[in-house]
Order: sequence, then structure tokens, then C-alpha cells
Amino acid sequence: MRARQRSDVTDAIECTYCGSDVRRHDPVFVAELEAGERVPAGAFCNYACLSSHIDAAGLTTGASCEWRPE
Repeated sequence: MRARQRSDVTDAIECTYCGSDVRRHDPVFVAELEAGERVPAGAFCNYACLSSHIDAAGLTTGASCEWRPE
């Protein structure tokens, strides 16, 4: 009896940035808070794809953890 193989097509988790299956890499999963609950916000192959997505989407523009004009 042959072992049943999993289908890569139906089980794939696409990278938010490049579209590759993140399970084939060193994945990074991002979540955001909505009404106090964590919700998925993206899946990335690795930190390189996450960093490229941040740059391409301009997500750091105007953002800071804490800013005090002095």
C-alpha cells in the first residue's frame, strides 16, 4: 500500500510578499490587535520578505514607538 501524499496546492500558506509557500522556508507570522484580540495580519517566508513588504508598503512612514518633539 502506498502512503498518501499531501497536496502542496491545497495546503500551501502563501507569503504575503512574494507568494511562495512559507512552509518551505523559515516562516514569520504577523498578527495585529483588533478589539483586544489577535488576528492574522500576514505570513512571510522569512524576515527578508517581511522587511521587503514593510519597505514596499511604506509601513514605517510616520510610525514610531514613542516620539517626543523636543
